[in-house]
Amino acid sequence: MRTVFILALSMSKITEVFKYFSKLGFVAFGGPAAHVAMMEEDLVAKKQWMSEQEFLDYMGATNLIPGPNSTEMTMHCGYHRAGVKGLFVAGMSFIIPAVLLTLLVAVFFEKYSAISWVVPIVNGIKAAVLSFIAAAIFKLGKKAVKSTTLLILGLAVMAFSFFGINEIICILAAGVLYTIVHQIIKTRSLNSAIFLPLFFMVKIPYSHLALFLIFLKVGLVLFGSGYVLFAYLDGELIEGAGWLTHPDLVEAIAIGQVTPGPVLSTATFIGYKVGGFTGALLATLGIFLPSFFYVWGLNKFITKMQQSQILRKFLEAVNVAAVAVMLVVTLKMGESILIDWKTIAICALSFFVYFYFKGINTLWIILGGACLGFILSYV
Repeated sequence: MRTVFILALSMSKITEVFKYFSKLGFVAFGGPAAHVAMMEEDLVAKKQWMSEQEFLDYMGATNLIPGPNSTEMTMHCGYHRAGVKGLFVAGMSFIIPAVLLTLLVAVFFEKYSAISWVVPIVNGIKAAVLSFIAAAIFKLGKKAVKSTTLLILGLAVMAFSFFGINEIICILAAGVLYTIVHQIIKTRSLNSAIFLPLFFMVKIPYSHLALFLIFLKVGLVLFGSGYVLFAYLDGELIEGAGWLTHPDLVEAIAIGQVTPGPVLSTATFIGYKVGGFTGALLATLGIFLPSFFYVWGLNKFITKMQQSQILRKFLEAVNVAAVAVMLVVTLKMGESILIDWKTIAICALSFFVYFYFKGINTLWIILGGACLGFILSYV
C-alpha cells in the first residue's frame, strides 16, 4: 500500500511538472531573463515548490555549466520537484513547443521568403535583429570586462577571431589560458592540467551525421548568453562547413526570438534549412542533449561548483571571449545585412528603441523592423 501511495505521489508531481513547463513553453517570450523571472514568480512565490535560496542556488549552477540557462533552470526545477524523471519531463516539455513552432515558421520561410514583396520585410527583420545583437554585446561587455587583463584578453580574442581562428577554439582557449595563468600567479605552480578539446573544421559536404555532430559540439561547449550561439554557429556552419550565409544565420536568430521558449530553437530552423525535417530533428537533438546530462550529472555538486575559484576564473575569461567573438561576427553580418540606407535606418532606429524603451520585448522590435521594411520598399 505504501509503495502504491509513493508511486501515485510521484506520478502526481511528474504531471504537475509536465503541465507547468509545457504551458510555459508556449508563452515564454522575451528571452532567458524573462523565462527565469516567470519561473521565480510561479514556482517560488505562488506554487512554493522551493525556497528563494534554492532557486538562486540553481541559477548560480546554470551559469557554471555550458548550455542554455533558462532551459537548464527548467530541468533543475523539474528535478527538485519530481527527481530525475521530473528533470527530463520539464526540459522536454519546455523545449518541444518552441521546436514545433520554429519548425512551422521554417517551413513557411522556405516557401515564401523569396517572394518579391516578402523580401523587404525579411530584410527589415534582419536589420532589426542586428540592432539588438549589438545592444546585447554592449550590455554583456560592460558586465564581462571586469579588469584590464580581461580587456586585453578580449582584444586578443577579437584579433584571432577576425583572422579566421575557429570561434569555439578562441573562446575555450581564452578560458583555459586565463585560468592557468591565474593559478600560476596565485600558487607559482601548476597543480592541475586542464584538457582543452580543440575542434577544427574544414569545408565538408552536407550529411545528417555531420550536422548532428556540429550541433552536439556546440551544445557541449556553449557558455554564456543565448546570443553567443550565433558566434559559435558562424565558425561552424559559415566559416567552417560553408552550409550557411550570414543573412541565413540572422534569419534563424530572428525566428528564435519571435517564437516562445528557448532561443536555441534556432537550431531547428537551421537544421530544416540545410537538411529538411530530418536535419531539424538532428540539429535540435544535438544542441539540447548535452544540457540534460550536464544538469543530471552535476546537480549534486552545485555547492562545490559555486565555491570553485578555478571554474569562476575560467568563466570570467570565457564570457569576455564570447563577447569579443560576438562583436567580430556581428561586424561580418553587418556587411551582408546593411545593404542600403533603408536597412541602415531600420537598424539604427531599432537600436535606439531597444535602449530608450528599457525592457521592451525583442518581438516588438522584430515586428517593427518587418513593418518598416515593407513601408520603405515603396520609397
